[in-house]
Amino acid sequence: MTDLTDADIDADADRVSAAPDRTSAQPLAGRRALVTGGASGIGAAVVRALAARGAHVVVADIDTAGATALAEEVGGSIWIVNLMDTAALTDAALASALAGVDILVNNAGIQRINPIQDFKPADFHNILTLMLEAPFLLIRAVLPQMYAANFGRIINVSSVHGIRASPYKSAYVAAKHGLEGLSKVTALEGGAHGVTSNCVAPGYVRTPLVEKQITDQALVHGIPASEVLSTIMLTESAIKRLVEPAEVGSLVAWLASDDAAMVTGASYTMDGGWSAR
Repeated sequence: MTDLTDADIDADADRVSAAPDRTSAQPLAGRRALVTGGASGIGAAVVRALAARGAHVVVADIDTAGATALAEEVGGSIWIVNLMDTAALTDAALASALAGVDILVNNAGIQRINPIQDFKPADFHNILTLMLEAPFLLIRAVLPQMYAANFGRIINVSSVHGIRASPYKSAYVAAKHGLEGLSKVTALEGGAHGVTSNCVAPGYVRTPLVEKQITDQALVHGIPASEVLSTIMLTESAIKRLVEPAEVGSLVAWLASDDAAMVTGASYTMDGGWSAR
C-alpha cells in the first residue's frame, strides 16, 4: 500500500503513457482507477475486481483503517476523504487526488428510510451531497485529463432505485435518478473524447448498508426483521436472493475495459428481474 505522492502519480502517468501490453488476464494493466466508498461493501468488491485485472486502484473512503487494509491487500493507494465536505473538494485538492486517474467509479452512498413528512431535511441534503453533488465534482475534475488522453471510464454505481421508486426512500431515489441523468449527460459530452459513462444498477446487494436497511424496514413496516427480505425487499425480483458484491465488481471491471469501448450512456440493471415488471 502506498499513499498518494507526486512521485507515485508521475510514475503511474508514465506507466499509462507507455501503453503496456494488456492481456485477457490483465485487461486493465497500466490503468489507474479511483473508487469512492472503496473500503467496504460494493466498493471493496470493485476495488478487488479492478486490481485483479491489473489496475492500480486508489481506495477513496472516510474509513482510514478499512481503506489502508484493502489498499495493502491489492497493492493500491488511499485517499482519505469526506465527500460530504464539498467545501474541501476544491479544484486544487481534486486535481491532486485524481491525477493520473483514467477510471473513476462513483460508489459512495448512504441510506435513510422515513416517510417524506418525517424525513429530516439535513438527511435529505446529506444524501444528495454525497451521492449526486460529489460525483458531479469528481467527474468535472477528472474529465480534462481524460479528454487529453482520449481515454476515460466513468462508472456510476446507481441502483434499481435509479429507475424505480419505493416508499420511504425519497432522498435515495432522488439522488440515484439524478445520478442516472448525470451519467447520460457525461456520456454525450465525453463520447467525442474517448470517454464513456455508464451506470450499474443493482437491486439489493449483500452489504452492511442493506443489513441496516433490513432493520430500518422492519421498524417502519412493523414486522420482524426475519420477514423483510421475503415480504418487502425481494417481492418484485424474479430471482429471490441478494446480489453478491463480487457480481457488481465484475460488471464494473468489464465496463472499465477496452471491450466496453462502444458502451456508453447505458444503465446495466443487476436486479434479478425487478425492473422487468
